[in-house]
Parts: sequence; C-alpha cells; structure tokens
Amino acid sequence: MSLFAFAIFYGGMVCIAGVLGNKQVALGPLAVEAGIFAFLLLVVTSSAVAELHGRSTASRMVVIGFVPLIVSVALSVIVLAVPASPAMDPDRLKAFETMMSGTPRIWLGGITAYGISTLLNVTIFSRLKASEGSNLLWLRSGVASALSQIVDTLIFITIAFYGVFPIQELIVGQMIAKVVLSAILVPPFVYVFVALGRSLDAR
Repeated sequence: MSLFAFAIFYGGMVCIAGVLGNKQVALGPLAVEAGIFAFLLLVVTSSAVAELHGRSTASRMVVIGFVPLIVSVALSVIVLAVPASPAMDPDRLKAFETMMSGTPRIWLGGITAYGISTLLNVTIFSRLKASEGSNLLWLRSGVASALSQIVDTLIFITIAFYGVFPIQELIVGQMIAKVVLSAILVPPFVYVFVALGRSLDAR
C-alpha cells in the first residue's frame, strides 16, 4: 500500500517541480527557485521507499518518474503551439506563455539533473544503510540529499546556462541554499514518510 501511495505522490511532484521553478523565493539570506521544495519531496519519497522496499524498488520508481516528466514537457510544447482562444485575456495568455515556455537547454538540464541526482540519492542512502545498518536514518537521509543536491545544481546550471552568462556565483549560491535546506528539511520528513509508510503497510 505504501509503495502505491508514494508512487502516485512522486509522480505529482515530478510534474509540479518544473512549474514551481518559475518563481524564486527568499528564505532569509538564501534565494532559491521554488521548485526545490518539490524536488526535496522527491528525495524524501525515494529515500523512504528505499528504506521500506529496498534500493532496486526506489531506483525503478525514479526511472519510471521519467514518464510523467517527459509527457508533461511534451504536453507543454503541444499546448503552447495550439492557438489560443480569441476570448482569452491577452495579459493572462502572455503570463501563461512566459511561465510555461522554456528553452530546450533548460528542459534537457532539468531532465538530466533529475535522473542523475535522484538515482545518486537512492544509491548513497542505500549504501550508507548497508554500512551503518538501519540506525542513523537522519544522517543517511541528510548526507544523501545534500550530496545529490550538489550534483543536481552542477548538472542543471551547467547544461541550462553555460555560455549564456557567468554561472560560478549562481552555482555556489544555489549549492549553499540547497545543502542547507536538505540538512534542515529532509531528515524529519523522511522520518514522517517512513512512519506513514509502515502505518499504511500494517493495514
């Protein structure tokens, strides 16, 4: 039951992460794109599935996550290409097109970063469990999330923006913000998701 519920939730987060990424939010001195919150929930969900059902199951869920991700991108391209109704408010149409449009490099960067970083999170989390045992869930989830977020930032920003403008400061700022958020948010949420999963499986 928990795998079914988490898989549905995971698919939803895969699709909404790119939409939320259109807004940058300020968290004190940190500035991050809002898609990080959905992406961290992907990390939490895949870690919880790895804890409850094993590495291979979590990895398969990540790979299957490419399906809603790629389909949502394809649907976005189709919808943007279809002529808008003349009755649609022009300002609303412009806002929609601005938010939903993306360059091929940004789409490629997002898809590539998602696959590599999320699979890396599952791998690190599972290997730490193999060496440390079932204890220290908070440490395993925090370390795996932080390292995968560093890789995610490097891949996405390099593919999407290299040669467009200097990316060094953007990479460093995003890395710091994502590592801090990973350390603060991921471990407690993993505990909640694991407890929820065990509750669902006990029914």
